[in-house]
Amino acid sequence: MASLNHSLEMDTEEKVRENGPTDAVKSKWVRLNVGGTYFLTTRTTLCRDPKSFLCRLCQEDPDLNSDTDETGAYLIDRDPTYFGPVLNYLRHGKLVLNKDLAEEGVLEEAEFYNITSLIKLVKDRMRDRDTRNATGARKHVYRVLQCQEEELTQMVSTMSDGWRFEQLINIGSSYTYGNEDQSEFLCVVSRELSNTNGVSTIEPTDKAKILQERASRVREHRS
Repeated sequence: MASLNHSLEMDTEEKVRENGPTDAVKSKWVRLNVGGTYFLTTRTTLCRDPKSFLCRLCQEDPDLNSDTDETGAYLIDRDPTYFGPVLNYLRHGKLVLNKDLAEEGVLEEAEFYNITSLIKLVKDRMRDRDTRNATGARKHVYRVLQCQEEELTQMVSTMSDGWRFEQLINIGSSYTYGNEDQSEFLCVVSRELSNTNGVSTIEPTDKAKILQERASRVREHRS
């Protein structure tokens, strides 16, 4: 009996080689002509979202005017560059983009094909990207104020909203008041601003350099 079954399987394989794939195999695969570029995929992949345009297309929805070319491929007048990531998303559920492709382009295609899960995913990624860019665009403006020892408390307590104390540098004695020497200080304050405000900013490394140079000039002048 086993030898009989094996013989039948061999006969079936031989017929497939001679006559090509069966109608069942052919119906599993779908050929798409997207903007002149051909894509080959399965009906299962295209029907990952049952309400999408692609699922309706391969199910030959009578409400869709689904033209085909001379090879039998469904004609879709869209950008093939962005169709690749859309098709791969339907295959494995992940959105992978080359660095030269933008989320906005994928969103346009996802909305056209009505793939709701991909629309949500792209919008979430765009929102996260914009948030990161907005955070990265914020800079700190630094100011260096020169004051005397008796002025420190008043200066710190009267700083405007948004400004905060960063560093205090003693640059030496400036004068004698009574029997006490009164020191002079450089006070560094900072405020967070957006680059779009057109305010010139000083990076932390530049700030340290400015402080060192100014303190050196003051000490040289007093000596």
